[in-house]
Amino acid sequence: MNILILGSGGREHTLAWKLHQSPRLTKLFVAPGNAGTAAIAQNIPIGVNSFTQIKDLVLSENIEMVVVGPEDPLVNGVHDFFLEDEALKNVPVIGPQSAAAELEGSKEFAKKFMMRHAIPTAAYQSFTASDLEQGYAFLESLSPPYVLKADGLAAGKGVLILQDLEEAKQELRTMLVDAKFGNASATVVIEEFLSGIELSVFVLTDGKGYKVLPTAKDYKRIGEGDTGLNTGGMGAISPVPFADKEFMDKTHERVVIPTVEGLKKDNLPYKGFVFIGLIKVGDDPFVIEYNVRLGDPETEVVIPRIKNDLVEVFEAVANQSLDAIDLELDERTATTVMLVSGGYPEGYEKGKVISGYDQIDDSLVFHAGTTLQEGKVVTNGGRVMTITSFGTDFKEALKKSYENIEKVHFDKMNYRKDIGFDL
Repeated sequence: MNILILGSGGREHTLAWKLHQSPRLTKLFVAPGNAGTAAIAQNIPIGVNSFTQIKDLVLSENIEMVVVGPEDPLVNGVHDFFLEDEALKNVPVIGPQSAAAELEGSKEFAKKFMMRHAIPTAAYQSFTASDLEQGYAFLESLSPPYVLKADGLAAGKGVLILQDLEEAKQELRTMLVDAKFGNASATVVIEEFLSGIELSVFVLTDGKGYKVLPTAKDYKRIGEGDTGLNTGGMGAISPVPFADKEFMDKTHERVVIPTVEGLKKDNLPYKGFVFIGLIKVGDDPFVIEYNVRLGDPETEVVIPRIKNDLVEVFEAVANQSLDAIDLELDERTATTVMLVSGGYPEGYEKGKVISGYDQIDDSLVFHAGTTLQEGKVVTNGGRVMTITSFGTDFKEALKKSYENIEKVHFDKMNYRKDIGFDL
């Protein structure tokens, strides 16, 4: 089977690495890919939203399945594009259609979905520039900290958590009136702050049945001790030690089942991953957000723990026979640490030569922001590379990752040395 993965990050390299192991695979394509995917697949320089070029590629290379990595093409309707095209309609796409992708595309849509299906989440209200004063009044009714979320896609940067009421009002105005996040903040969701510890739960559904994948916890902030600016993610651990059986049973009953059933009730066709961002408040799960794809860097710890042939799993999603699959998981803990460019998540330089990653032993290297230049692997993004390791617990696994990181070098390389500090 010929398969195409859309995307260019660590998530896509991990999926490519896993699919590459399948005897069912004939040829693997990644568009646009990175230096890591180039070693195991054919990179094609096409953007993830260039649907017409994707169609030409699928037809010319006889591609029989498309796996969508990032959220953008899903929200923009890549799955719908395939279903509506006579030549493409029988090519399965792993990832939801655009109506369901609004779970990530619009915070307000997601909140209404949760309210409709009685899924536990923080109380909230939505505002636009025309009701700024009501927004101020709602902020005054809450106690700090104040949570402001741009409604649309803002590349993981659209959520602000502020301690000061006046600052929160100022930021609300900046988002709504001055379009701080462009169109994404034309509507802003303000919600009550929930105090607890966060984790991610991943569900794979074929629209009828579903499988719950391993839990993971990622670390978003650039600085040690979860300080500084938000990033796309600086590291992750799977499974999550505090997500015991009792908590996961509650999550299953209160969140997973109502989510999958809610998609059916609302007639939102869904074949793909549902990422559920949870917060554990006391002993109870609350949903912070949905994403309609795998998280990154959580993918780099979740996918390596799945023992099944991923091509077979995706085929089961395509033909709605997922219930017949038994997921086999590696019982060990997996950890990953992200190496980032100096200056990230603010300004940083690209094109720095990366060395030493080929000396890594007993860990997995997943490329994120890398590319090939004159035969050398160089940096091509803020998040550059992740080092994933296994261990009997997260401490043992992290020790391996950190030992191997010592071998990797590029100019101004930065990483967090305290992943797992709060466990």
